[in-house]
Amino acid sequence: MNNANKTQVDVFELSGLTDDREFAPFLFIFFLLVYMITVCGNIGIIAVVQISPSLHTPMYYFLSYLSVVDLLYSSVVTPKMLSDLLSDKKFISFVGCALQFYFYVALAITESLLLSTMSYDRYVAICQPLCYVSIMTKKRCLNLILLVFKVGCLQSVVQTSCIFTLEYCGPNFINHFYCDGPPLFKLSCSDTFWCDLIAFFFVSSCGIGSMVTVLSSYSLIVASILRMKSAEGRQKAFSTCSSHIMCISIFYGTVFFIYLRPPTAAFDKKDKVASVFYTVMIPMLNPLIYSLRNQEVRKILRKTIHKSHQ
Repeated sequence: MNNANKTQVDVFELSGLTDDREFAPFLFIFFLLVYMITVCGNIGIIAVVQISPSLHTPMYYFLSYLSVVDLLYSSVVTPKMLSDLLSDKKFISFVGCALQFYFYVALAITESLLLSTMSYDRYVAICQPLCYVSIMTKKRCLNLILLVFKVGCLQSVVQTSCIFTLEYCGPNFINHFYCDGPPLFKLSCSDTFWCDLIAFFFVSSCGIGSMVTVLSSYSLIVASILRMKSAEGRQKAFSTCSSHIMCISIFYGTVFFIYLRPPTAAFDKKDKVASVFYTVMIPMLNPLIYSLRNQEVRKILRKTIHKSHQ
């Protein structure tokens, strides 16, 4: 086809979460509650860490940034999804789609790298406790946070630039409730080989690098815990990791379900359900897990609530 005869798409239509108009209001109410809990929970974690001197440690410093990422991550997808549940037509502009994709990819990779950074922090705390203060200094923690955000943003710039410089001549229907790479590749009338390769490189390298850090850290942590003679010491060491282990298991379990499976059409609906869990539910669960599983956070939350009622 001659380039002069090609018409670039300037708006996309999303399939949304469901086509069932009767079921949509129930989904809207449910996910609105989920989003409200997400916002309140993550802001609560950030506030508690900021106002509590006893939580001014690297572990909670990283936790507060995890809450920032979860808050932004959920806000990239959920408000648009909620709006579309009440709309007959679910349109998003080309620029809006590019922005949503950019922030989604940047924050997803940032969360993955941040979780691996938190596992390194737990490794130093349990395996090298005498050197913990000298290793995990404020400057090093800040540099790790900056590195994580830089990698997340830069790889997203490359992926977004590649995908949204492709030609989209129509159709413009995205079979998803947000702008993601695979459904966009299907719509492009350009050769997507290099964009596919770039996306695969960044997702696999960041994902594998993050997983290697997590598995290496926890292998050394488990070995260190098993060498402890005191049962109380083992219990205390494990309790400091339990919240993080749960968050990692949920995050990577969902990621593996989405990406490590045969690419057959029969999985489309399951993919959408998994994507909802990945983009909407996990940002809500992380602060709840840390609030319910971490004794220090629970204690300070109770104290804060008690003071607010006096």
